[in-house]
Amino acid sequence: MKSSRLVSILLLLQTRGRMTAAQLAEELEVSVRTVYRDVEALGAAGVPLYGDAGHDGGYRLLDGYRTRLTGLTADEAEALFLAGAPGPAAQLGLGSVLAAAQLKVRAALPAELRAHADRISGRFHLDTPGWYADADDTPHLPAVADAVWSSRVLHVLYRRWREPTDVERRLEPYGLVLKAGRWYVVAGPGPRTYRVDQILELAAQGEEFTRPEGFDLAAYWAAYQRGFHDRLHRGEAVVRLAPGTTLTGPAGEAVRRDGRADDDGWTRATVPIESVDHAHAEFLRLGTAIEVLAPHELRSKIARTVAELAQRYGNSRAPGGD
Repeated sequence: MKSSRLVSILLLLQTRGRMTAAQLAEELEVSVRTVYRDVEALGAAGVPLYGDAGHDGGYRLLDGYRTRLTGLTADEAEALFLAGAPGPAAQLGLGSVLAAAQLKVRAALPAELRAHADRISGRFHLDTPGWYADADDTPHLPAVADAVWSSRVLHVLYRRWREPTDVERRLEPYGLVLKAGRWYVVAGPGPRTYRVDQILELAAQGEEFTRPEGFDLAAYWAAYQRGFHDRLHRGEAVVRLAPGTTLTGPAGEAVRRDGRADDDGWTRATVPIESVDHAHAEFLRLGTAIEVLAPHELRSKIARTVAELAQRYGNSRAPGGD
């Protein structure tokens, strides 16, 4: 819709400064000719927008010009307040800043959109940590966040899982990621990923670094997660699942993609596993709804556990009972 596109041009120029017609066209997924027409329409409407020719040219708004957020739709206003995430903001030391920003946005909204925003924030609450995990103790998170913002080098004492466990590292922090209630810092050289709660000591000595040009934190994290799962699930198991039984994660995807039905209605599939020990614990949870066919080591381990349980519970009388 043209009206929403005009508002988008205004907001892009307001937040990014000078942009060329080609850049605006790419951002809005329209032709350069369409951008030219939109810019003319904004000028005709009295928006103080001008263009410069040449290599460093482009469109700009007059210095000091700001547009009110009247272009927000009801859905956009709802999404804005749903994405507030006050918990993580508070951990970063930005709780009061977020509250002030939301207050200003709410004040700038028309009455009907303000009602939508209040409604969504009163009906949905984002709680990122899992049920069975204690909140991580991250006393160094604000300092790490400050180093991310200011491009300052950090010298840390970091605890890892393998020997030697406590190691010194020089980090160039590119960005922070919150995953399932746990904070990670992506840092160079590398880059590599570190858990913030495993930073034991931290010092910032004022040394600056240059963030790699074109580094995309979201793209890096997506690739890191894919690599993590590839490294995690290096083994395979052949299983049969009773009707109605489902697996989760990569194993569930493998069943949905490649599972085939046997004559008795059970589903046979080859699924990825982390290790024999991990698969042993996970598959035992399903009881008689799963049968492991391979590898032999996993099938034998489950059989031994089931035999021990049968022996233990074979006598219906509990120890010490009458």
